[in-house]
Amino acid sequence: MSTLQLLERHLSPFDILFRNHFHADSTFQPAANTKQPHPLNIFFDDKGLHFEVACTGLTKSDVILDIEGDTLKISYKKPEDDEFHEGTIHQGLSKKSFDLRYKIAPKFNLSKTDAALENGLLEIFIPLAEEAKPKSIKIK
Repeated sequence: MSTLQLLERHLSPFDILFRNHFHADSTFQPAANTKQPHPLNIFFDDKGLHFEVACTGLTKSDVILDIEGDTLKISYKKPEDDEFHEGTIHQGLSKKSFDLRYKIAPKFNLSKTDAALENGLLEIFIPLAEEAKPKSIKIK
C-alpha cells in the first residue's frame, strides 16, 4: 500500500477535497475559473419553443439573432470603447458579451421564428412545425 493510499484512509472527505483543489491533475474546478451562464429561460408548450433572454441595457440593434441550419444563435459583442464614468463607486451593471447557441429539434419551424425585445427582455418564439402538431385520425 502506498503512502498516499494510507494517508487517504485517515483523511476526511474535506481534507481530500482541499488537497485535490491544489493538485494539478484534479478534475475539481475552483469557482474562480467557472464562467457564469447568461441568464435566460427556455420552455415549451403546445404552441412551440420559448426563449427569454436577459438583455438589460441593450437595444434591438445591439443583439444579433441568427439561424444557421438547425442552430439558433443569440449574441452580443460588447464594444471596445464601452464608457467608464470617472468617480464610479460601484459598477454592478455591466453589458457583458454573450454568444448563445442552441441546436433546435426538427419538430420546430425555425423559418417562422419571431423575436421581440422589450424592457430588457428578449423573447424568442419558435412555433411547432405543422407535421409535429398533434393530429386526430379517424378509425375506418
